[in-house]
Amino acid sequence: MRVFGIAGWSGSGKTTLLRRLLPELTSRGLEVATMKYTHHQFDLFAPGHVVSAWRDAGANEVLYVSDRCWALVHELQGEPEPPLETLYEQFSDVDLLLIEGFKRHDHPKLEVHRAETGLPLLAAEDDWVVAVASDSGRPAGLPAKRDILVLDLNDIAAITGFIMAHCQLSPGRADRGRRRHEPLEQR
Repeated sequence: MRVFGIAGWSGSGKTTLLRRLLPELTSRGLEVATMKYTHHQFDLFAPGHVVSAWRDAGANEVLYVSDRCWALVHELQGEPEPPLETLYEQFSDVDLLLIEGFKRHDHPKLEVHRAETGLPLLAAEDDWVVAVASDSGRPAGLPAKRDILVLDLNDIAAITGFIMAHCQLSPGRADRGRRRHEPLEQR
């Protein structure tokens, strides 16, 4: 399984980009999983739902199963957030894991940048940013010392091609079973 991140500041369009990338990647024969980091508290089940009631009653983990899917909810209960490598092990053996967020973690990532936000580029400080997808051409502030590819944020085919090339994935090629989250060179 290859791991690749989609990073950027809040409101930059990471989720929108992922929503557009997923059909393009799967149409090329890849099995793709996603993971998202959030700073906000969230609950998958409404208050009063049986799963919420079990958790409120003290269950550390709840596995909820239907004929279409299943979801495992693990309460950290004061434990530290697990390292990314531990979270990778929760996934089945897919070709590509796309991570949204986790911008301060060490894994290859594409930065989503919108000039209108006025926020600094992550690529200026993060050597793990291997490309920038921008809605306004080459952003000011890209470090001259690094050769960072700039892609058009609206060119989904080009972004998909870049991710596949960077992760050494070919259309229809299944890497499943060959290796688990094998790290790639930074660039």
